[in-house]
Amino acid sequence: MTSAQVSVENLVLVVGATGGVGQLVVGKLLEKGFKVRILTRNAAKAQKMFDDKVEIAIGDLHDPATFPAAMVGVSYIICCSGTTAFPSTRWEFEQTPNLIEWIKLFLNPELAQTKAKNSPAKVDTQAVTNLVQAAPRNLKRFVFVSSCGVLRKDKFPYSILNAFGVLDAKQKGEEAIINSGLPYTIIRPGRLIDGPYTSYDLNTLLKATTEGKLGVVLGTGDKLTGQTSRIDVAAACVESIQNSDSERKVFEIINQGARPSMINWEKLFSELS
Repeated sequence: MTSAQVSVENLVLVVGATGGVGQLVVGKLLEKGFKVRILTRNAAKAQKMFDDKVEIAIGDLHDPATFPAAMVGVSYIICCSGTTAFPSTRWEFEQTPNLIEWIKLFLNPELAQTKAKNSPAKVDTQAVTNLVQAAPRNLKRFVFVSSCGVLRKDKFPYSILNAFGVLDAKQKGEEAIINSGLPYTIIRPGRLIDGPYTSYDLNTLLKATTEGKLGVVLGTGDKLTGQTSRIDVAAACVESIQNSDSERKVFEIINQGARPSMINWEKLFSELS
């Protein structure tokens, strides 16, 4: 089935829906007529953000016991959760570190990972593994937003980006998905650009356009380097879920060259041999 052949009966579970890419994914799914459910810890925030146009399942990525209700009737999962590459408040430390403690954390990556609830290892590896294990066995597609550089961790600038293990964690998340036997699409963007950077209302999401006016380039083998619009990452997630050419594919996506009037996703996916 191509990306153009969309059935409104298909239910998509979006994980990380309140993040920058996730918000756009939800907006694009709704625009195409998909039924959307999101997994979130904050129902009030999600209801306000998406104007009550999505189903909300209350759950915590770190607690697999909260997953079963979210998985009922799901045909597709799009996972665009993530955390920062370096220690920040998004890592959710038990107690907010003071200046001295921040310095200690930056000097000791292992200590930082241990003390944080949302470290890369816990979000991009363990939480993704939890999702894979809970996913329906008849799932039609598991889409995961990873990162360029997972196979080039020893090369600049990825060696710096991976100082606290974010690329290690994403690679292990990829492996959990690939080894699960589920049909999958793994998308590796470059450095993310374009908003939203904060919570946008649904109308704003649907009107979002990339400011860079650059084309979309896909590649395999982790050879591409560059920046990628969150808008195009979200579009790739949504366009791929019902496209047979993107099934069981791992690909990089960056923005490069002149942007055509319309991105031909079917052609881009068909060239992923």
